[in-house]
Amino acid sequence: MSYPRVGVPDFPRVEHGVLEYWEGDGTFRASLKGEDEFVFYDGPPFANGLPHYGHLLTGYVKDVVPRYQTMRGHRVERRFGWDTHGLPAELEAQRVLGLKTKAEILQLGIAKFNDACRASVLKYTDEWRSYVTRQARWVDFEHDYKTLNPDYMESVIWAFKTLYDKGLVYEGLRVLPYCWNDETPLSNHELRMDDDVYQPRQDPSVTVAVELETGERLLAWTTTPWTLPSNLAMAVGPELDYVVVDDAEGRPTILAEARLAAYADNLGAEVRRRLKGADLIGLHYTPLFDFLAGTDNAFQVIAADHVTTDDGTGVVHMAPAYGEEDQLACDAVGIPTVLTVDDAAHFTGVVPPYQGLHVFEANRPIIRDLRAAGALVREDSIVHSYPHCWRCRNPLIYKAVSSWFVEVTRIRDRMVELNEQITWVPEHVKHGQFGKWLSNARDWSISRNRFWGSPIPVWRSDDPAYPRIDVYGSIEELERDFGVEVRDLHRPYVDELTRPNPDDPTGRSTMRRVPDVLDVWFDSGSMSFAQVHYPFENTDWFEEHFPGDFIVEYIGQTRGWFYTMHVLATALFDRPAFRSCLSHGIVLGNDGQKMSKSLRNYPDVTEVFDRDGADAMRWFLMSSPILRGGNLIVTEQAIRDGVRQTLIPLWNAWSFFTLYANAAGTEGSWSTASTHVLDRYLLARLRTLVADVQTHFDRYDIASACDAVQGYTEILTNWYIRRSRDRFWSGSQDAINTLYTALEVLCRTAAPLLPLVTEDIWRGLTGERSVHLTDWPSYVELPDDPDLVERMERAREVCSVASSIRKASGIRARQPLLKLTVATSADLQALVPLIAAEVNVREVVLTPVDGVDTQVERRLTVNARAAGPRLGRDVQQVIKASKSGDWSVSAAGVVVAGGIELQDGEYTLETTLADSQAASGLLAGGGFVVLDTTITPELAAEGVARDVIRSIQQARRDAGLEVTNRIRLTLIADPGTKTAVEAHRELIMAETLAVTVVVAEGPELTVTVEKAA
Repeated sequence: MSYPRVGVPDFPRVEHGVLEYWEGDGTFRASLKGEDEFVFYDGPPFANGLPHYGHLLTGYVKDVVPRYQTMRGHRVERRFGWDTHGLPAELEAQRVLGLKTKAEILQLGIAKFNDACRASVLKYTDEWRSYVTRQARWVDFEHDYKTLNPDYMESVIWAFKTLYDKGLVYEGLRVLPYCWNDETPLSNHELRMDDDVYQPRQDPSVTVAVELETGERLLAWTTTPWTLPSNLAMAVGPELDYVVVDDAEGRPTILAEARLAAYADNLGAEVRRRLKGADLIGLHYTPLFDFLAGTDNAFQVIAADHVTTDDGTGVVHMAPAYGEEDQLACDAVGIPTVLTVDDAAHFTGVVPPYQGLHVFEANRPIIRDLRAAGALVREDSIVHSYPHCWRCRNPLIYKAVSSWFVEVTRIRDRMVELNEQITWVPEHVKHGQFGKWLSNARDWSISRNRFWGSPIPVWRSDDPAYPRIDVYGSIEELERDFGVEVRDLHRPYVDELTRPNPDDPTGRSTMRRVPDVLDVWFDSGSMSFAQVHYPFENTDWFEEHFPGDFIVEYIGQTRGWFYTMHVLATALFDRPAFRSCLSHGIVLGNDGQKMSKSLRNYPDVTEVFDRDGADAMRWFLMSSPILRGGNLIVTEQAIRDGVRQTLIPLWNAWSFFTLYANAAGTEGSWSTASTHVLDRYLLARLRTLVADVQTHFDRYDIASACDAVQGYTEILTNWYIRRSRDRFWSGSQDAINTLYTALEVLCRTAAPLLPLVTEDIWRGLTGERSVHLTDWPSYVELPDDPDLVERMERAREVCSVASSIRKASGIRARQPLLKLTVATSADLQALVPLIAAEVNVREVVLTPVDGVDTQVERRLTVNARAAGPRLGRDVQQVIKASKSGDWSVSAAGVVVAGGIELQDGEYTLETTLADSQAASGLLAGGGFVVLDTTITPELAAEGVARDVIRSIQQARRDAGLEVTNRIRLTLIADPGTKTAVEAHRELIMAETLAVTVVVAEGPELTVTVEKAA
């Protein structure tokens, strides 16, 4: 057989060809084989928006891992999923319908509104499918799951009922983060998913005074003046120190002693009396406003653990309806929670002067009235980090709302224990961001006062005189009790299911569903079982394949999907939801900021696909620090660097193979039999590559797998092929077989990372169906020669240092030099010819390190900034000693300077050549090299001849000649070049396959080649 002609790579064209082949061949479907299943959970996206770089990144990981596991013999189902419920869908429907408020939605009708939601969530499914397919991600769209499907929703309500039956669900009035624009609460974990939830915001801050029953004025500070009409208590720290001082009018005033200096402009400096916070507890005061007069146990000083003296006055105003800690502290002393604002955050008739005002608009009138009443001590402005809704981006408030909760605090310790069974990548997430979040987890608010979502499956009697609650966990139960067929669990249809209250003998009360829907995160957290309609179907499969083997999302999902899955798995099954989790960083724009369409601070994905290819984008993302938890800046240059450093070298190796195998009229075959030192080295390094990449993949360390592949590709192209050209030129079957084997195994090893390019190369190389249908290579089938690998690595290091010396000396690589001296303890004698050829020297001299007349010295540099805080004034003594040579390094590696022992990080230790020769360099593995840079006339002439050879080879390529074609050569050259050509005529003819050479004199080099008959 002859191999395909491989020219300059056009990766997008290659990729489109592979994608078309996969579609026609059914390759993905064919890969779903085997009984040993590896369970992968695909975190579902919303389809009411187009995919972005975050989806792209995660999608690549979701493809890399299943491809690898498939090659390891596992069956890996990859069902695509769609998140369809929740406020993202509702907000899009509101935008399309031109609706602003919940009242307008109700006026339109829930049925019509939810129809619009249903249409919006699947708006871009075709675009998603095209996008995912183009990135070469294999996924099953035909058997996808959607959270809006009745089967999925039935599993969700089953989960709710199961939690309810276990006593893990309750209804309560709790203060929660609340979005007044969307008129619904949020869960606390939703505030911690993304850093940009908290945004700088400027608010008024005020200090107010209330009069205690003992006559003193007590100062309190707040950054939410709008909550002051709802004040019901003042809180102090029982163990904090407080003082009584006079204000400007001579009135005794109390605040924390630590905050006295902050109020120097308002208060006197003389302390009249000192007391502890405990001395104030139980004292009553005159309220700022009389709106809530008569409230039980109100307007007293209480204790609260969260009171500090970091800012304010050391006294915290308490409005239990609008602060989480406020409510807890007030509950402890029997102060009730009283609401003064409505669902849209407008004041109600409870506070008549501000009725109808939005709470933020009410700040100014409230401050004005406090000033008029003499209660305002000071008004300031503060810029602070303030939470905003992650969906609509409006500033939130905290508000007491009636909500259904999962009692996470009851299972918190078990959640922490089960986290120990999960493998986290990066590892620090386990006990860091995720573990700490678990250990401080609060009860989860799971109800939303909205429209489009899975229903809270709770029916309640509408007559408190005949209380009854029914909770349903299946469609069958609903149909049994309500006597109708249930096809849709969405509102308003599920709301229409009513029946007489069985506990009401009068027959007048009715069982009606509570109107709330479930938090969309409850949907997402149910994915592991709801996607297979458990427990109504696939019971055996689920119980045998749960927990899942692998999931991946960005780091914020430690407070989102990862978290809610873990909560539900713990509560329902007493198991973790997943065995392994990769949590990656955040993709940033080219300016280091969050990606923004308006800023256009990132390269267009489609343009990158069209110019560089999807494998280039995959390689850039998979090889980056983002998979180790860091953030990543996306730039076009970085993407192209991956093409230059990995894809092009791999392609060039394939092109080289086809060129010389076809020229020799031979086929390559899988073989490890060659005894040639370069072949043995390449195959031994191939063994290491396969073993290393397998280890990295098993640990989900994808970036390290990329590093290993790139390192081997560098060896293959810039060492093995370059040093083996003569052997390929002569048609060495061992060389061709070795390169065939290396390419075949490299393609299989890199297939998950570069699925399109490796597919094209591997199929062209082997003629078989697909690299993705083959087994993962077995490294034990490859030669194991660690001694040769070590010696060759040292030889490559010698060549690298020598090349650096050439570059620093301004000597081009084609210029022969006389001698390279290598001072090393490594046994490199057998590799001297390779070193000489690579460095382009006539002679390589090996010698022990002490056999060269060049002194090696070590230099100590003290890092004063690092050592100063520990050593104080002694740091100057240490610096002086480092410069004078008064320092030493013990056998254990301890550095002592001026009699003072230094610690890691306080110094750097460098090894240099004492005479700082420009033609010498140190070897990292020990020893050094010295390059004789003297260029004799004879060497110069050979260098010129080799430059001419390069020009001739380029002319051959430009003429479209085959590598085996003989040529007739005509050269026009200046006198010096002509002389060099004549001196090295035989070398030039042999290297260029010239049968005749005619040389004439002229002003500059001109090369003419003609194909010989």
